[in-house]
Amino acid sequence: MVKKLFVETLGCAMNSRDSEHMIAQLREKDGYETTSDFKEADLILINTCSVREKPVSKLFSELGIFNKKKKADAKIGVCGCTASHLGEEIIKRAPYVNFVLGARNVSKISEVLHKDKAVEIDINYDESEFAFDDFRTSPYKAFINISMGCDKSCTYCIVPKTRGDEISIPMNLIIDESRRAVNNGAKEIFLLGQNVNNYGRRFSGGHEKSNFTKLLQELSEIQNLQRIRFTSPHPFHMDDEFIEEFASNPKICKSMHMPLQSGSTKVLKDMKRGYSKEWFLNRVKKLRSECPEVSISTDIIVAFPGESDEDFEDTLDVMNQVRFNQIFSFKYSARPQTEAEHFTNTVDADIASARLTKLQNIHTDILDEINATSLGKTYRVYFQDLIQDYFVSGRSDDNIVIKVKGSDELLGEFRDVKITSIGRTILTGEIVA
Repeated sequence: MVKKLFVETLGCAMNSRDSEHMIAQLREKDGYETTSDFKEADLILINTCSVREKPVSKLFSELGIFNKKKKADAKIGVCGCTASHLGEEIIKRAPYVNFVLGARNVSKISEVLHKDKAVEIDINYDESEFAFDDFRTSPYKAFINISMGCDKSCTYCIVPKTRGDEISIPMNLIIDESRRAVNNGAKEIFLLGQNVNNYGRRFSGGHEKSNFTKLLQELSEIQNLQRIRFTSPHPFHMDDEFIEEFASNPKICKSMHMPLQSGSTKVLKDMKRGYSKEWFLNRVKKLRSECPEVSISTDIIVAFPGESDEDFEDTLDVMNQVRFNQIFSFKYSARPQTEAEHFTNTVDADIASARLTKLQNIHTDILDEINATSLGKTYRVYFQDLIQDYFVSGRSDDNIVIKVKGSDELLGEFRDVKITSIGRTILTGEIVA
């Protein structure tokens, strides 16, 4: 009998890649095959996120459902960032959980599987040179880790406490993994790291000094690789060399995620982000002067402790100047083990909600204006997903999601698409070539 594995992934693309790594190890070492129905699974894994409060609350809700409806002898494992910071507390609150595996201990999945109540959460464990077996949920796009951990000290962020110090994966391993992915059909790779453009700051062994720009150049030499994406670069490390490589390299997709967090220099200082409002706007200006067609997305936290009305207006000012193509916006929520958890100058909850609503409404207006200019334009689209009602979706070079009527014959293919209908999150078109 084949053993069945169900994996639920919460959070970011790095979590998605960690889930792929765990699936690969369990397939190779323990003979598991994946299933989309947890009720038939012999092993249930929840790969968790702890960046915000909501995913943590969702974890215990999901655990309760899984425990009630799972097979009698099925095991449950909790993995990822929440596993790292709660550790044994998870088993105390949910004693039916069989093991807990931290975000920096992914390679130990087969080991903890066979140790009931095992808790492996060492954030200093070094997996940077571990050779994971190959597994990808999509043959068309490959997520590839280029670093792990984070050396920043942002006062609101729990990630350094769950993923440990930043360490770069050796370039030769990244290139070899990318080549294998391309040889298996992927035409696009997606590089992952907490601060990708800080790549090369630290390796675990005696590796040749390098940086992110050099890595991008080397990856661009891979035959049949057509697109390179990455997330997230840190605004502080967006030097001219990096921006110029981004603009001039035809394989790099012209979509940049620039996490702003706040438009107020005062709040940015309180957050320990390492840059000012002026620096952020300067980097946007440089980016758009070198690459006018670039789309820019961002992250914004409203109502950080001490944020005044004037500070919030600074954020709106940046919004109006940059006109982001996409934003991920949230009200501040205190996270455990962070410096800001102890800040006492909190913003009233009603004010925080009003600010978030205002920010999102302004962005909606900006997005409607941007999208309106897309009607009738033609984009080169790489198709990767089947969606409902006989549509196939993909992304343009500048990261616009576009769908057309079609079948699985389009998957993994590039086509020119003329936009015929506008939506807020997805555009509709027809293939012209």
